[in-house]
Amino acid sequence: MITSTRTRVLLGGLVLAVATVVVWWAWLGWDTEYTVDPVTDSVSGPYEVWQVVGCVVSLAVVAAVGGWTLRPWLVAPVMTVAFTVVWAWRAATSDDSGLWAVGAVLIMVGMAAGTTVVSAVAHALRRRRAGGS
Repeated sequence: MITSTRTRVLLGGLVLAVATVVVWWAWLGWDTEYTVDPVTDSVSGPYEVWQVVGCVVSLAVVAAVGGWTLRPWLVAPVMTVAFTVVWAWRAATSDDSGLWAVGAVLIMVGMAAGTTVVSAVAHALRRRRAGGS
């Protein structure tokens, strides 16, 4: 039974990490172009609002499914580390200012908070449902 539990945790963590990286790539990873306003010369991007919203919603779904099937103590750190590392890797390779590090910290805090809340709520709902049936 211990091996089965360890295997489930290991595989669950691996699936969560892969799903998180896939979400990053599907919504944000492919976009590297910045937009320059020809009038003001202000630069924005590389992401559009719709990409970020889609990414957040997709990550919430992954966290909810993870919380339903696994434990929040696994979901939150795995998703947080996977997303932060892949985002920071891309940002660090394309940012000469060094501000990518500030963004990485903000991403890490947001991911930790969001995945903890979503996975904990999903896990609590599952336990409530199992207890109420």
